[in-house]
Amino acid sequence: MIRATNLSKYYGGKRALGPVSFEIGDGETVGFLGLNGAGKTTALRILACDLRPSSGSIEVGGVDAVADPHEVRKRIGFLPENPPLYVDMTVADYLRFAAELRGMSKAEITKRLPDVLDVTDLTDVASEVIGTLSHGFRQRVGVGQAIVHNPKFLILDEPTRGLDPVQIVEMRTLIHDLKQHHTVLISSHILTEISQTCDRLLVLGKGQLLGSGSEADLVGKESDIREVSVTLRLPKDGDHAAATSVLKAVEGVSAVAAPFEQGGGMTFTLSTSRDCRAEVSRAVVTAKLDLLKLDYARSELENTFIRLVGGTDASN
Repeated sequence: MIRATNLSKYYGGKRALGPVSFEIGDGETVGFLGLNGAGKTTALRILACDLRPSSGSIEVGGVDAVADPHEVRKRIGFLPENPPLYVDMTVADYLRFAAELRGMSKAEITKRLPDVLDVTDLTDVASEVIGTLSHGFRQRVGVGQAIVHNPKFLILDEPTRGLDPVQIVEMRTLIHDLKQHHTVLISSHILTEISQTCDRLLVLGKGQLLGSGSEADLVGKESDIREVSVTLRLPKDGDHAAATSVLKAVEGVSAVAAPFEQGGGMTFTLSTSRDCRAEVSRAVVTAKLDLLKLDYARSELENTFIRLVGGTDASN
């Protein structure tokens, strides 16, 4: 679907992006992950034909985006960081307007609009003025204008920015629905959103591509030491030392930190040389200890992200 080759963008003598090269397959959901100012928005604007690159080439569905941007725009839906909304219009009128801008006929709009309102969960507010809606609903309207022409490729720049926890979950659900019908590229610095939403990651820092692949690929390449968190329910007179000994005996565990109370149990943090969660689980059950929770102590994506871009004085 997308092929970028030696893509660069300069503002005068200041490099904002590149050179970077990457490909995105048809049907993939890919995340641009990086610190604020890493070049994510610059890359997305170039892909959306909103900004011309200083050098390099981009193909979208086999079409040269630099030579024929108008044709490429027909195939792309773009939600910028700040959605381009007309707040004095109603939701339905705005989406009709967005569809007209993309050359859709009245018959096509009439047929398509109910589907867009349904997918974005905007049916109940279709007649409401956009300016009266919450930030979460405005974001949904922004997604609506991006998909109204049913593009093959969808670009979402920080789609959860400014949303509250409930709205983030709702947006995540919407993105999962969109993945069924579109190739999706998402920009974010929120690791959990990237981890739970995307099939593959492109990590940017200082305008450079620092890593690419699935979360498992990146973690496997970058991580030698993991931290596993184990929460156990111990008897009131339970012996922490005994539980520590059980955990230390697991193959691959190099150290066990002093436990602390959490979630109605005692949490132990294990330093390991590999993913030994299955072995830990078996050891705990064999020792007849109550296992409440078992997971990485900190997201492995977070660890990898810090190793790749930590301390980077990124610029955009």
